[in-house]
Amino acid sequence: MDVDVTTLNPEVIWFLIGVGLLLLELVIPGLIFVFFGIGAWATAAILLGVDLSINTQLLLFAATSLGSLLLLRRSIRKKYMDVSINGEEDADNSFIGNQAISLTEISPGKDGKVEFNGSQWEACSTASIEPRMAVTIIGMKSIKLIVEPLKL
Repeated sequence: MDVDVTTLNPEVIWFLIGVGLLLLELVIPGLIFVFFGIGAWATAAILLGVDLSINTQLLLFAATSLGSLLLLRRSIRKKYMDVSINGEEDADNSFIGNQAISLTEISPGKDGKVEFNGSQWEACSTASIEPRMAVTIIGMKSIKLIVEPLKL
């Protein structure tokens, strides 16, 4: 069964663009694409009730994306993504203080990968770490773990 894109409603197209942008956020994390996804979904929702020209749709998409970015990015980043090594957020972070195993070499200026709870994570360190070395998670920045060699 082939889907003819020309027969799709504009609101369906905007919804699919939103899904694509949210999936792109998973591939290229940075907390940017999610707001464009929100903008696409807002545009799709408005198109359910109002018929707009393509130029107005694009303007609406830009305005809702920018508006959600300006209104929500700082609070979302602070709450979910920026966890410092020294700060109050450390007490609430379940990662910090746990052990992981390095999968690759990690050194200052060269990120690597660690395994934590059965998943691979990007990691950085101010110390040199060899593959298969036990490490302690001391912080987190976005989705990257900050680790140091395990001290016995």
